[in-house]
Amino acid sequence: MTTHFITAEINLQDNPLQLQQEIVAELQKRGEPLRWAITRLDAENQTAQIEAVVTVADPK
Repeated sequence: MTTHFITAEINLQDNPLQLQQEIVAELQKRGEPLRWAITRLDAENQTAQIEAVVTVADPK
């Protein structure tokens, strides 16, 4: 198992619960999220930048 530091850009949602679900879903495409944070908001483009640490199982 390896850990990776990644960044992702997510479209902002009207509902905070939907935003959290969207973030987790996007991160799970890249591995199992250990922790994440919103590090930048772009009001003009309605996006949020996410920084996260994910784990990825080593291929066998």
